[in-house]
This record gives sequence, C-alpha cells and structure tokens, in this order.
Amino acid sequence: MITKVTLRQKPISKGRKSLYLDFYPPITVSGSDKATRREFLGLSIDIDKVEFKKELEITEKKELKNKGELSKATKKKKDILKSLKPLTPLQKLDNKQTLQLAEQIRQKRDNEINKPEVYTAFELEQLKAKEKGELSFIAYYEQQMEKRKGKNYLVWVSAFHYFDSFTNGSLKFADLNEKFCNDYKDYLLNAKSKRSNKTTISQNTAHSYFNKFKATLKQAFKDNLLPFDLNAKVETIKQADTKRVFLSLDELNQLVKADCPNPILKQASLFSALTGLRFSDIEKLKWSEVIHINQQGYFIQFQQKKTKSNEYLPISEQAYNLLGEPKEPQQKVFEGLHYSAHQNSILLKWVINAGISKHLTFHSFRHTYATLQLQGGTDIYTVSKMLGHKDLKTTQIYAKVVDQSKRNTTDKIKLDFN
Repeated sequence: MITKVTLRQKPISKGRKSLYLDFYPPITVSGSDKATRREFLGLSIDIDKVEFKKELEITEKKELKNKGELSKATKKKKDILKSLKPLTPLQKLDNKQTLQLAEQIRQKRDNEINKPEVYTAFELEQLKAKEKGELSFIAYYEQQMEKRKGKNYLVWVSAFHYFDSFTNGSLKFADLNEKFCNDYKDYLLNAKSKRSNKTTISQNTAHSYFNKFKATLKQAFKDNLLPFDLNAKVETIKQADTKRVFLSLDELNQLVKADCPNPILKQASLFSALTGLRFSDIEKLKWSEVIHINQQGYFIQFQQKKTKSNEYLPISEQAYNLLGEPKEPQQKVFEGLHYSAHQNSILLKWVINAGISKHLTFHSFRHTYATLQLQGGTDIYTVSKMLGHKDLKTTQIYAKVVDQSKRNTTDKIKLDFN
C-alpha cells in the first residue's frame, strides 16, 4: 500500500507557521509500536498576510454557506489576521528557502517509505542524520515552549526570548555542542535585564532560563533529534542562596485576625500555612480528594502538579475547617482562586492590615509551614515527606533557616557584669 506524504502547515505563535509531514495511512515510527500521522520538522515560516487573507475568505464563504456561522477555528484565524503584517523581502526569501528544504525532506521521506530500494540502510541513516542536523533548533525550542501553557508558561517565554537574542534567531541542530552550551551559560550569567539595561538578571533567573534550555535538549534527545544526550554533558547554573521569607506563629495569628480584600485568598493562604501545600495544588484541589477516616482524622489524596507524584497527606481539623461546607465531589474546594500578578498586591494589603512588615508571596506560607514544623521539633525526614520533596536536600534549606534562628537567640540573654 502506498503511503501519501503531504507537507502541511500549522499556525503557532508570533505570526508563524510550523511545518510538518502528514502520513496517510499512518506509519509506524521506528523503535515504537505506535502509529502516527504527523512528523514535525522543527521548521517554521512567517505567515504571508495576503495569502492567509485569501484562504480565510474562501473558508468563511464555505462555512457561512453550509453552516450559517463561522467555526471557532475560523474565528481564531480572523484574530490572527489582525495581528499580521506584510512580509519583508527578506522574510519572503527565508520562507522560500525553508519550504524548499521542507519539500526535500518530504521527498526523501516519501522515498524511504514507498521506495526503500532507492537507498541502502547506511545511506538512509546518513540522510536522516543530515536532515536532523539541518532542522531549526529555534523552532523546536519554540514548540516546546508552546506545550508549557499554564502557570510556568511566561517563564518559558522569557527564557526563549533570551535564547533567541543570543542566537540572533538562527540555530541548527548540527551547531549544538558543549562549547555552544557553555557560551550560552556565560551569556546568561552576564545578560542585561529586559526591564533595565543598568542591571543584569539574577543568578537564580539565569539558573531557571538555562534549565529550560537543558529541558529542551533532553526532549530533543528523547525525540531522536540529537545523536547523544547533550543535556547530560552540560552542568546547570548553580542556584544562589535566597532568603526565604516566613512568618512566626504570632505573625500568622495576626493575619488570622486581619481583614483581607480577597477572603478566598486568605482562606487558601492559611490552609497552605497549616498543610505546606503549593498554590498549584491548592488551586486544583477537589472535594473528592478530601477524605475522613474514623479515629484517624482528615486526609487529602492528590497528585502534585509540580512533581506528578501521588500524595496521601494528613491534615489537622483546623485546616479542614478552613475548607468550608463540603460540595459536590468534582467541585473545586477553593472556587474562585486563580493565579494572577494582582495576587501579590492583595497579599501586601492584607499583611499591612495585620501590622506585619515582611514582603510575602503565596509561597511564603509553605515556607512558614516547614519552618514552624522544624522549630516545633518535627524531624526533617517527616517534614520532607509532608512537603512532598523528592530529595531531602531541598528540605535542608529550611533546617538552615531554623539553625540561624537558634543562633539569633544566643544574644537575647545578657548579664550585666559592670
């Protein structure tokens, strides 16, 4: 049976289209039993506004004639059209060259699938290696970024922008090596902040951005786009020690009594201080995950959003009472709780109302839980398990905070020898 191999285009972000091959009937990927219809090439082109408009007008006429209304996909394309600008001569030339390369790949894949006798096994491997080397790592990185829609997405966007600036928007897989990775690491450690040219980004920001690059390298190796695991050969940027803001028990009680502009945020914050849960896990918590066992008390059974590990966490009766009246099993416990940049300003007003002069974020309540548990004598292993840490080293950061608190108490008792 002949497999039809078609070059197709899919709109992504920033007025670009990703190029991929469509197979019909589906083909089985080498080294896997799974059949697939798509193979993304790691190539992208700029959308031509004139052509895009013509195609959209034809689609609109068909849909209005047949259905009487426009589909969601067509409405989305109309929004894309508004943001497009006419292509420059350089963009048109780049599109032409990219499409020529994509067509060469399509023809070779067609030959590999439908005319295997054209190449020897060795020639096929050489061709595949050469094709992969010619693919754009920039386009692949951008695809990985688009898959991270959610709370962490904006960090990926920022990380991608720095990488795009470093490479001037052009990098092939064939150009990736240890030297390039280390050069990029040095670039990040000295990179100017996008907000102000007078300052550089922090070491922890550089650590975060470089880890996004390493995650992309790791995925590229898994996708068989790199011949070896380059990510494993490159050391990450070390994190700098940061001051973790936490509250004392007295300060926590001050917040309990103080008014907060957002009652749901107050409720969730105090729940975090009593359980150590992250915002992401509190935000998605459902009533079906809240359990009561006779003579044992209350528990929550959930999957951590960050680590994907399943947790079975005992909670106090006070923590349970913060949840309010139980609702339907599939309803969220903290309905109306959403992550936003405005959240920190609400926390600030609440903290000011409580007469506290610390700069808090939601994560400070998780820090508070860990620190108060250790100060109260709970062993570090138990605290680590309650926080859902995979590595005890992560929890030891809080132990250092407690040790410093102990050190600070040494000068509180002084004798008068004068």
